[in-house]
Amino acid sequence: MSMTIGLAGKPNAGKSTFFKAATLADVEIANYPFTTINANKGVTYVRTECPCTQKDKRCGNCQDGVRFVPIEMIDVAGLVPDAHMGRGLGNAFLDELRQAQAIIHVIDAAGATDIEGNPVDIGDHDPLEDVDFLNREITMWMTGILKRNWEKLSRKIKAEGLKMSEVISDQLMGAGVNESQAHEALLCCDMPCECTQWTDEEMIRLCDAIRAISKPTMIAANKIDIAPEENVKKLNDLDLIVVPTSAAAELALRSAAKNEIINYLPGDEDFEIVSEDINDAQKKGLNSLKDLMNKMGTGGGGIQECINRAVFDLLDLIVVYPVEDEGKWSDKNDRMLPDAFLMKKGSTAHDLAYRVHSDIGDRFLYAVDGKTKMRLGEKHELEDGDVIKIVSTAK
Repeated sequence: MSMTIGLAGKPNAGKSTFFKAATLADVEIANYPFTTINANKGVTYVRTECPCTQKDKRCGNCQDGVRFVPIEMIDVAGLVPDAHMGRGLGNAFLDELRQAQAIIHVIDAAGATDIEGNPVDIGDHDPLEDVDFLNREITMWMTGILKRNWEKLSRKIKAEGLKMSEVISDQLMGAGVNESQAHEALLCCDMPCECTQWTDEEMIRLCDAIRAISKPTMIAANKIDIAPEENVKKLNDLDLIVVPTSAAAELALRSAAKNEIINYLPGDEDFEIVSEDINDAQKKGLNSLKDLMNKMGTGGGGIQECINRAVFDLLDLIVVYPVEDEGKWSDKNDRMLPDAFLMKKGSTAHDLAYRVHSDIGDRFLYAVDGKTKMRLGEKHELEDGDVIKIVSTAK
């Protein structure tokens, strides 16, 4: 696994239910703040069509042509306002987020919890406030880190002619920020040349840009089944990716599938009841889930849609399949399509060679497209679903 998605949000938004549904991990779920004290880590999956559907036989690594590519998911403690100042579980929460390449912000779309996660009547709280406060907490957390020793660092930049983006990324390394992200933020913000005199407001503005670039965020509009239409419209009007979800419904579906009550793959638009050993109440509950799925239109309870959009839309990744035999699409042990790599859109055949092994990257000769059998140069740009053989002088 080469990437981590972080789940963030205030207490009682359904974050831990989302995590449990996505990973089927055994986590505590309760209706009080800070159910999650230490971060939960688990494996979830991106859903994509397996290339083996273009062959006469299935590869054995997919389910009826549906491939699930593993990624890490981290569910961090519920966030409350002023966490960056140590309130609630404070910086423990924020420090966990440093590992995440992207964030799914689980929002209580029903407005049934206040800004700190305490239960209120449905519709009493505006979910837009939750969106704003998470962004502010992360921005202020980064600002606090950047400001440490900034007076000394800024003088050193000026005296020694150091590269601004490099100094900033070094300072924010613990927040998961790299130099290219710092450079992009500096260009966006058009910061004053005299860094020794940057104001607090200017540093906050810079860190807000760094946050948006280094921790891209989307919204899981959770508890959608009971959310007032006004709240749903407000969230959908945001300039963000917003996916309607019912983590509770998804958890019920995946649990029923695991117990062989229904046939359901995460993200399916429907399911089939296969067990005859269920009572009328269970049938009624399953029919209610069908009705909700039809209403949502995202497949399941929207969890798989959320994960897929985080990976393919928010992070702009593709799935590539390296093989050793371009005819059989297999490795040296005759296993068909054994590996699936998530790579940034725009990656080249040479980039894939390095992902397979550094020696193969160093000694790269050329690649072969398993679908067309065409020879590819090192700068050939890969596409989603490519099956690629790498040829190198590495042993």
